[in-house]
Amino acid sequence: MGIERRSIVYDGPGGPFEGVAVVDGDWDTPRPGVLIVPNVLGEKEQDRVTAERIAGLGYAALVADLYGQGKRTTRDSPDPAMYMNHLNADRPLLRDRLFASVAALHALPQVDAARTAAIGYCFGGKAVIDLARAGGDVLGVVAFHGIFDPPGYDYPCPIGAKLLVCHGWDDPLATPDAVTALAAELTGAGADWQLHGYGGAGHGFTDASMTGSTRPGFGYDANADRRSWAAMTGFLAEVFG
Repeated sequence: MGIERRSIVYDGPGGPFEGVAVVDGDWDTPRPGVLIVPNVLGEKEQDRVTAERIAGLGYAALVADLYGQGKRTTRDSPDPAMYMNHLNADRPLLRDRLFASVAALHALPQVDAARTAAIGYCFGGKAVIDLARAGGDVLGVVAFHGIFDPPGYDYPCPIGAKLLVCHGWDDPLATPDAVTALAAELTGAGADWQLHGYGGAGHGFTDASMTGSTRPGFGYDANADRRSWAAMTGFLAEVFG
């Protein structure tokens, strides 16, 4: 049968939500599961392709929907960040929707619920760091060009999930001061964390659709994309054992 996609509708605060599960139909035993949290635009084809790459590594994948069924934007929308801004203003709601998405991942029959992780891009990177902060039921998280501001609520310590933060050093949305503050926060919270900084790379370095961007500090970087994916692959192999 090979790798296949399937829409998954699940409940949560402000739902329903609709994500996309990607698995290999030839699997006959549950696999580790990876939640994929999209960037500012929400679930889209780019994320489904990432899920297929994850399935190619031997893991079940679920592209999360944090905005709600049918709530998506594009770069040409009047306000591409409208749904993201709502969650940025209500981080407890973001946390609760992340928990609902993890529960949907755990409910997939192809997933070994004891071995799950989450990865996220841009806003999704911020979200998965919040997932780790809040004690989400995952073994580890990977943030690609995420945002690092703390959520403004108390969270359990020590942080149980391991963290890999893949960061473009020239990202104007996460300055060196923000990186240092995140490192101090995670260390103070007793987290097992690592940070990979990519020189010359900015925000969106994994996003090939941003190739040729003339906006300073934003754009695709093939080296950082390749290196961060390799780092993620090794990290997932470690946390899944």
